[in-house]
Amino acid sequence: MRRWLQHPARLVPVAFLCLIAVGTVLLSLPIARRGPGGAPFLTALFTSVSTGCVTGLSVVDVATYWTLFGHVVLLVLMQIGGFGIMALATLLSFITARRLGLSGRLVAQAETHAVGIGDLRGLLLRVAAFMVIVEGAVTVILALRLWLGYDYPFGEAVWQGFFSAVSSLNNTGYTLMPDNTVTFVADWWICLPMIFAIIAGSIGFPVIYELSGRRRPRQWSVHTRITVWGTAFLLFIGFAAMLTFEWNNPKTFGPLDLPAKILAALFQGTSPRTAGFNSVDFGQMNSETLLVTDWLMFIGGGSAGTSGGVKVTTFFLLLFVILAEVRRERDVVIGKRRIAESTQRQAITVALLSIAVVAAGTIALLAMTDFSLERVFFEAMSAFATVGLTTGITSSLGPAAQVVLILLMFVGRVGIVTVASALALSERPARYRYPEERPIVG
Repeated sequence: MRRWLQHPARLVPVAFLCLIAVGTVLLSLPIARRGPGGAPFLTALFTSVSTGCVTGLSVVDVATYWTLFGHVVLLVLMQIGGFGIMALATLLSFITARRLGLSGRLVAQAETHAVGIGDLRGLLLRVAAFMVIVEGAVTVILALRLWLGYDYPFGEAVWQGFFSAVSSLNNTGYTLMPDNTVTFVADWWICLPMIFAIIAGSIGFPVIYELSGRRRPRQWSVHTRITVWGTAFLLFIGFAAMLTFEWNNPKTFGPLDLPAKILAALFQGTSPRTAGFNSVDFGQMNSETLLVTDWLMFIGGGSAGTSGGVKVTTFFLLLFVILAEVRRERDVVIGKRRIAESTQRQAITVALLSIAVVAAGTIALLAMTDFSLERVFFEAMSAFATVGLTTGITSSLGPAAQVVLILLMFVGRVGIVTVASALALSERPARYRYPEERPIVG
């Protein structure tokens, strides 16, 4: 067992399984639930997986079902889950770079400005410090707004602000506020800090680390360029789509004035980056909006961050592969850097496996429920991409369907990192090559 666990890619799922098991036990205790007795096992398991995997889907009302003890357990689970995936994924990225040959390693260090292998402790401290600073700043703003603007008692304002700040940075989507954030749809002091925390958590610590030392875009690595500009592009697409398709919807943006519509579009355009907060009812959104949201959820955020999905770098790397093929170019080049063929194959593998998992989950949910394909596909995509958005059907799902969502959340959170790392770490130079042949494509 010890030798089996020595493989870095196997450490991630085992660590998350342990976290989920502990969370399930704690949430099953009578002290964690309001009302008589403890929570049913499946409810505790679903909530533990959703929180530990920083998803945000729930079969119960988080604010009213759990006690203060239960809320503390949720807070700890999503904090450990977010820090764990960010730290482990960051470490795996550096370990992967050090499995390269000498020339490849020198290029990787020059491109990523990676820390030395002996500075892993310092790296983890930087990740922790980054999370504490962001969560602290957002907590102060939210707490003051709830205390001064909504007459919350000071202690409750601090607690609610802290819970929402941790949930925002870790892209979980849980909040103790009424109706998620629907009450604050037009409040810039509530929504903007949460948007900032969502982006900070989803963009990935390697990018944050590099931006802190290299502020000029010309000095950025290819990974940072793709992540930063890709994130900006996707945020604009989400904002524009929400504003366009929901402008006159009487059940979402219709009753709002212009500033509130802009804020709601910005907030809901950011949330599909796997945050899961909603300031309007997604169950009342138009089909076009839901389809764009599906696409944004599938892409997700940056690598080695708290977000899910196939990742921004994977998606845009595949676009460059397609562009190079259309142009009949021999190499895939981004920012005057040639992308290795092994990296291209890894991106294709991650994308296709993700599509297969979502398709299988959607088919399973369709067979188990009576909901429409649109709602079931949205639910499956939200679970796999660890987003937490829902059209309102989560609490109506039966036990078997809940198990399907549990598997989707776990595979979506842990599987992508594990598969990508395993592919990179298992790469071996071939000592021979077979004769080439070209099957007919298309």
